[in-house]
Parts: sequence; structure tokens; C-alpha cells
Amino acid sequence: MKNFFLPVAALLMLFSCQNDTAETTSEASAVSQRGCATQEVLAAQMKADPSLALRMNKIEAFTEKAMLAGRLVNGKVEIPVVVNVLYRTAAENITDAQIQSQIDVLNEDFNATNSDFSSTPALFSGVAANVGITFVLETINRKSTTKTSWGTRDAMKKTKQGGLDPTSPTTSLNIWACTIGGGILGYAQFPGGSTATDGVVVDSKYFGLSGSGAYPYNLGRTATHEVGHWMNLRHIWGDATCGSDLVSDTPTHNTANYGVPAYPHYSTCSGTPVEMTMNYMDYTDDRGMYMFSNGQKSRMAAIFVAGGARAGFGV
Repeated sequence: MKNFFLPVAALLMLFSCQNDTAETTSEASAVSQRGCATQEVLAAQMKADPSLALRMNKIEAFTEKAMLAGRLVNGKVEIPVVVNVLYRTAAENITDAQIQSQIDVLNEDFNATNSDFSSTPALFSGVAANVGITFVLETINRKSTTKTSWGTRDAMKKTKQGGLDPTSPTTSLNIWACTIGGGILGYAQFPGGSTATDGVVVDSKYFGLSGSGAYPYNLGRTATHEVGHWMNLRHIWGDATCGSDLVSDTPTHNTANYGVPAYPHYSTCSGTPVEMTMNYMDYTDDRGMYMFSNGQKSRMAAIFVAGGARAGFGV
């Protein structure tokens, strides 16, 4: 059984080992492996605001209590989405159709209607989840910029720094589509952070069904992965060798997986379990990830109940 609670000291130790990600001024020529800067961004936020660890610990305690008590919203959450497009080139000014394709992917992936959900191996079919949370596109904001890349210091979320401030962040999911740089496909803010920077950032090249040019990250799964973080999911390997993602029904992973690993892929961690490489919270290619687990569903649902970190979205 995995541990569901991390003391403050453990949280600080876990995230202090992550390097701060500097704002990137040039874009890598190609991205060969998925890069998510969520943990690095969290480390920087904790360094700037030590009280964040305390808030996240309270959220973790509430999450555990909500799951144990069965006080879960269970599919009664509809998420209004605000998409903020920051563009320098015509290609970065992604179309309304591409934006809607991302909303469609989120709805499919979080409701287990994605066509590849049926590929879930028999070993995991009993825990493969229909999360039952839906997304509705509310607003698209667009802004022309001279920036070639935005980095991971949240500048895109601040009008005073050339970006766009979030719209109604306590009741709307803000997603920024822009060029991040540094090989980073996206990043998210965990529950507990400042509302002034709350939301998800996805590089515009990997936003929605973005075409063959963004292969193998062209199926909209970067946003699925990052929204998972926004809903309090950790990377499935726990960001440590044989670490914990605080979910009981996901196998212990050695570390991140890339590409599309052949099934079964065995862990060398205790018990040598078959790794759930097709989980959205791994680092596999878009075509290689296609499921959440029931434990992850319970963890996500817990933040939307009364008293939860994102209760403003609940019923």
C-alpha cells in the first residue's frame, strides 16, 4: 500500500532536489522525449513561498479523508475552460478548431471515450477509470507578442510581463497556449498555489490535434497530463526512483517511461510489478498513454468536494 500523506519535511526534500527552470530564450530544434516542468515549477514556488508546503499538506490530508469517507463528487463537475493564446507567428496563433480539438480530447480522455481506451491490458482493466469530469470551452483570448519563448517562470500568465492574466481562476481552468522553449511540452500548477498563476501551460505546437509536425505529441495528451497535475495527480513514478504517486492502485515505477514501451514492462522495484506505462501520468508518447486509474479518479474528485482545494468547480 502506498503512503497517502507526506509530512512537510518530506515535501520540501522531494522538491528541493528539483532544479529551478530558467526562462528559455531559444527553442530546441526537436523534442525527442516528453518534458513536463510541473515539478520544477513547484520547487521554485516552494522556494519563494515556504507556506505553500503547509497548504499542500493540508490539501493532502483533506484528500485522504475525503477518499476514505467516500465524499466524492463522482462525475458532477463541469470545468469551464479559458484558453489564452500568445503568438508571435501565424503558426503559434492556433485556430479555434485546433483549440476545440483539445477540449474534445480532454472530454474523451477524462470520460474513457477515447478510442484507445479499449487497448487497456487485462491486468489493468479492473482499475481503468471513467473519471467523469467534463470540459466546456468558455472563452478564447488572443494576444500578439514579440517573445520567441516564455520559459517556465509564469510570465505568460502576467499581463504586466507581456502575457495574459488568468480569467476567474477559482471557477475556470485557464490554459495558456504559447511557445515555452527548452524542450518543455507543458506544465501545470498544483492545487494550493496562487490564484494569480493558477492553470496549465501547453506549448502551442502540442496543443490539441496538432498534426504530423508535432508527432509523437500530436494527439492532445500533453494537456491531459498537465490537467491531471492541476487536479492533484503526481507523476506515476513519484518523481523519485521507485517513488510514490500517492495512489494505491498504480504500480510502483522505476522512473519515467518514454516512447511506447512494449507490454509487459516490468519494474525492478520491490515485487517487480508490471508498470502502467499507458497511464496519462507517465512520460510516454501520446499514442502510448490512454488511461487513468480508479485511485487517480478518487484523488482528482476529492479536490472538488465542499472544503476541497477546487470546490468552486464542484456541485
